[in-house]
Parts: sequence; structure tokens; C-alpha cells
Amino acid sequence: MSATTHTIHPTAFVEAGAVLGDGVVVGPFCYIGADVEVGDGTVFGPHCVVHGPTRIGRGNRFYAQCAIGGDPQDKKFAGERTELVIGDDNVFREFVTVNRGTGNGGGITRIGDGNWLLAYTHVAHDCHIGNQCVFSNNSTLAGHVTVEDQVIMSGFAGVHQFCRIGAHAFIGMGALVNGDVPPFVMVAQDGYGRPRGINSEGLKRRGFDAERIGAIKRAYRALYVSGASLEEARGKLDEIAESSADVRALLDFIGNGDRPLLR
Repeated sequence: MSATTHTIHPTAFVEAGAVLGDGVVVGPFCYIGADVEVGDGTVFGPHCVVHGPTRIGRGNRFYAQCAIGGDPQDKKFAGERTELVIGDDNVFREFVTVNRGTGNGGGITRIGDGNWLLAYTHVAHDCHIGNQCVFSNNSTLAGHVTVEDQVIMSGFAGVHQFCRIGAHAFIGMGALVNGDVPPFVMVAQDGYGRPRGINSEGLKRRGFDAERIGAIKRAYRALYVSGASLEEARGKLDEIAESSADVRALLDFIGNGDRPLLR
């Protein structure tokens, strides 16, 4: 361990080789592995377990019983060196689990800044999460999922492997997502989740004005309400995108996935 100032409870165990920044607090009965780096001001509550290789930024808060940086739950994993990289100012509530990447999946699970992962959230191997997302209780990501910025996942929602969730999307309670969700779109439970409009309230709270929201609504109608084929809808979105950067981002998202678009 480094010689910086930190607090380690007498019942905790920190392996030689772990690097803890200034002001790090390691609570009762925690375990911090040898290849773990923790940024300044991060706090671990009781019974947290952190395996490496894991890099954790500044100002994160881990509540009781978090299991962070464990081996990926993938039968193809053969012990190769893979990593978990976590940014700054994230909150991980009780019993959150986050796994490292896999060798054939890019090797890194990555979580950005300012996210809230509530109790029993699971982030599987090779997932990439952006910034300022909220994952409600028991929400789950399978492997290789990409979640862009400011996404909200409601309780008990789940996302199939290799899917992408676009920025500002909202996944409703219990929705099971098995295709890519474009930016701004709301998904509600109906067996597998289906689009149910755009996340208007969330966009208003984030400062989107009526003109921006109106353009996004027109794009949604073209894509989901008009009855047009996907190619026809793309043509209409291209027209709207000439005056809307948000719709341009939505259109770019549609053309870049491994999974089919959720429609």
C-alpha cells in the first residue's frame, strides 16, 4: 500500500500491492485485493469485496456487501488478465455486483462518473456505462451492454447481452430489453419491453427546450408510429436531423449496433 493518509478498520484486510489514495475509508470486514487502485476520498462500507485488476476513481461510495471486480461470469473466461475501470463520484448501494471484462470481449468493464447503482444492481463483463445514469433496485445488465449518458433503468429491468441503450432513454419497471433502444426513448414492460414514447419529463428536467423535444417527438413518430419501414423512417429522420443535432445523434445510433433495433 502507499503511504498516503487513509483509514482501514482493524477487521478489514488490504492486500500488499493495493494502492489507496488520500482520505480512503475501508470499513469493517472489507477485502481489497492486491491489484486494486482506489482514488482519493472513496469510502467502502462494511463487508465490501474488491478484486483486481480494478481501478477506482475519486469520491466513490460503496455501501455494505458490494462485490466489485470479480471474475466474469462467462464459461469462456480462462483466467486472462482483464480489468474493471470505475470513474469518479459514483454511488454503489447494498449488494451491487460488477464483474471485470473478458479477453475476447475487449478486456475491460467500464463505468463513468456520477452514476447511481441502487441495491442488487448487476453489471456483467465488458459492459460500458456512461455518466449520470441511475440503475434502480435489481436492474441487470448482461455482458457487452453499452449504456450511454443519463439513462434511467427502473427496478427489475434487464438488458440482453450486446444491446445498446442510447442517452436519455428510460427503461420502465420490469422491462426486458432484447434490442437496441435509441436515445430519448421510453420502454415499458409488455413481455419484452416495447417503446412507449420519448422520455419527455426527463428531458425537461435536463434543460431540453420545447423546440428540441418537438424535434425528438417528430423523429419518434417517424420511427415508431408512422408504420414506415426502417429504411423509410431513416429517410424521414435524416430530414429532421438537418435542423436537430439530437435527431442526428439518434440516427447515428441506429446504424451502429450488433443487436436489432427495438421496434
